[in-house]
Amino acid sequence: MMDTGVSKRYALALFQIAKENGSVEQLEEEMRVVKAVVANSPDLQQVFKSPNISLEQKKEIVKNAFASASVSVQNMLMLLMDRHREDYIVSICDYFLQFVNDEKGIAEAKVYSVRQLTDSEKSAISAAFAAKVGKRSLNIENIVDSNLLGGIKVRIGNKIFDGSLQGKLARLQRTLLG
Repeated sequence: MMDTGVSKRYALALFQIAKENGSVEQLEEEMRVVKAVVANSPDLQQVFKSPNISLEQKKEIVKNAFASASVSVQNMLMLLMDRHREDYIVSICDYFLQFVNDEKGIAEAKVYSVRQLTDSEKSAISAAFAAKVGKRSLNIENIVDSNLLGGIKVRIGNKIFDGSLQGKLARLQRTLLG
């Protein structure tokens, strides 16, 4: 089981360096790329786990894969390799992006709906729910859920706002039976 405290510490250290250097925006984009590459590359994950590949070879592969990344990101990746903490990379990226969003007053949200939402609908949802969680805006990931009859479900962190037809019917049933 992965220690989230370790991931948070690395992410916070990188975030503080980015703030000091005024490179938060640049590192935000780079960390999104690092996360996507590591999470979606089974070959790279195999390299990390292989005992047949030396540490120096692994570091060279990572250097080549992220050659365009800033020195801060490359140094963090090399430090993780030296300490055999490659498994933490995606988690560190997640925490770093969370720190950036917290700084900007943005929350990540998943909105479940029957169909794909338009940009104006996403904006309206963002405006309505951001205030409820004390943020300025929401980054909305729209998930089409064919099991919904109508309405939407909004998940922000560990909070769920259920405005779906099923949710309303269930509340009505509890009220009538309770």
